[in-house]
Amino acid sequence: MATQKSAPVGRPRGFDADEALEKAMRVFWQNGYEGASLPDLLTAMGISRTSMYATFGNKEELFRKALARYADGPASYGAEAVVEPTAREVATVFLHGAVRSATLPGYPTGCLSLRASLIGGEDGQIIRGLLADWRDETSTMLRKRFQRAVDEGDLPAETDPALLARYVMTVGNGIAVQAAGGAPRDDLQLITDAVLQSWPPALARP
Repeated sequence: MATQKSAPVGRPRGFDADEALEKAMRVFWQNGYEGASLPDLLTAMGISRTSMYATFGNKEELFRKALARYADGPASYGAEAVVEPTAREVATVFLHGAVRSATLPGYPTGCLSLRASLIGGEDGQIIRGLLADWRDETSTMLRKRFQRAVDEGDLPAETDPALLARYVMTVGNGIAVQAAGGAPRDDLQLITDAVLQSWPPALARP
């Protein structure tokens, strides 16, 4: 007679790691890294401390996994934008995605990255550095795409791709801040439309 395998130590029966990570992501999104206490995370995830450490590691490791989930889910609009055929469409998909992500029904408003980057104590320095690098990667991705647009003649030759990337990122960050402050999606969409009406902005190389 075969012996029934027991569940992994520390993991309760019925434990769904994917669902627990989704809930942890929402707690970090709502409260930031330092504002998300371990008891809050455990309560939201519905697991014990032992289960969390066995499955996700410590709080920092849990946050890294939650950020990866956020990047592949609500914040995936960055990667989706750069495959568009024109620079204008890149900006359109990116900014519309920023509005959508910052105002998703059932999720915290704003941006997980910005909320978790709020000034805090020494404990959050590593996470703030991680998030700064993550945002820099997005900016670099946009810069390279806009450089290609310049090379292909899709953007004026005098356009500064790095400045244009920072411009789009700044508008996207502003959208997230406004959403976190209670601005409705329709209003944010109007702002995005106004930005795109003046595309491309006059951002020339020095």
